[in-house]
Amino acid sequence: MRSVVQPAVSVGVEVVRTCWSLTTVASGLDLKYRRELLKVMRTIDDRIVHELNTTVPTASFAGKIDASQTCKQLYESLMEAHASRDRVIKNCIAQTSAVVKHLREEREKNLDDLTLLKQLRKEQTKLKWMQSELNVEEVVNDRSWKVFNERCRIHFKPPKNE
Repeated sequence: MRSVVQPAVSVGVEVVRTCWSLTTVASGLDLKYRRELLKVMRTIDDRIVHELNTTVPTASFAGKIDASQTCKQLYESLMEAHASRDRVIKNCIAQTSAVVKHLREEREKNLDDLTLLKQLRKEQTKLKWMQSELNVEEVVNDRSWKVFNERCRIHFKPPKNE
């Protein structure tokens, strides 16, 4: 039996913990890195159709593979990946919101500081991007669960509390 693709949640655990903090790197590169990290973390969702086609048998091959175990493993992988990404994005939003709040307070004290204004705008841009990523997450997750349920509904019933 083929193993289910594991989510890419172990990519840089320290990076995840610190909200992708690349404080010494230019903001543009930082944003590119964040996008790439999310792309890697979404690999399981991007490959779900392929994974289900190669691991969950059609009716003619149902006896040769334990589809319930395969679907259970995929379910657990999806749950872990979705929870991990949600946690990372929300953590980043909270941290960046705090930075934006601090910069706004500093800006009010010193209205003539253009460097501070520029830094505030960059942080606000990051914050807006991260907030939009929550919407992207919802779409990605909905698509994955729809495909999962179409192929696994007869083989595996997820626990009711999730």
